[in-house]
Amino acid sequence: MEPIIVRVNGVLIEDNKILLVEQYVSETRNWAHPGGKPEFGETLEQCIIREMKEETGLDVAVEELLYITDRISQDNHVIIISFLVSRKGGELGTGSGLEFATGKIKSVRMVPFNELNDLGFSVDYCNLVKSGFPKKGSYRGNILD
Repeated sequence: MEPIIVRVNGVLIEDNKILLVEQYVSETRNWAHPGGKPEFGETLEQCIIREMKEETGLDVAVEELLYITDRISQDNHVIIISFLVSRKGGELGTGSGLEFATGKIKSVRMVPFNELNDLGFSVDYCNLVKSGFPKKGSYRGNILD
């Protein structure tokens, strides 16, 4: 059995658009929030600040915890901790991380809320985004995609 994986996501929202990176997620989705696994000794806040810079080129500040959820499949169990972040600087699309350099991340863009479902996000998730993440800081179970 594989160990449980912890993933930290950054959710940047500006003008009814949400920041996403294009990368393989599943057979039905090729877009995700920027983020990744914390390194040993790194706080969750340090992790998301580093990952956002590496994957998107942006400098961000962590604003608040949005939610915690699980993604459980036959092969793995990922605990996802998502934070709302704000842009402090940097230039979108100039990531320097290994994922960006190797082409794992194909592009980065601000996506209008109404395009999320077309990009493979669940109706539940689209509604959560459009409603401003009610019940921020809560555990959402194994329901978000």
